[in-house]
Amino acid sequence: MNEKTLRALIEAGAVRKLRIIADGSLFHVEADTPTATVTATTTTGAIKTWSTLDACAKWVRGLGLGVAQIHLARWTPEQRGLRL
Repeated sequence: MNEKTLRALIEAGAVRKLRIIADGSLFHVEADTPTATVTATTTTGAIKTWSTLDACAKWVRGLGLGVAQIHLARWTPEQRGLRL
C-alpha cells in the first residue's frame, strides 16, 4: 500500500496498529486495518525500506501517528544488503 493510501486510511481512523519491522539491516512498516495487514510500498510497488530506525520513525510520525510497535528480533545492523 503506497503512502498516499496509507495516509488516507490513517486519517479515516482505519489503521488499528502500526509496526516497524527490522529485517537484516533494513526496516519496513506494516499496518493493521480492519480487513488485513498491509505493508508500506513505494509508488512502483516495491516494499518501502529504510536503513535507519530514526528515518523510518520520522516517516511514521509524518503520517500523523505517534505510536508504533518496533520488532527488532531479526535486526542485524552489521549485515550488509545485497545490491541486485
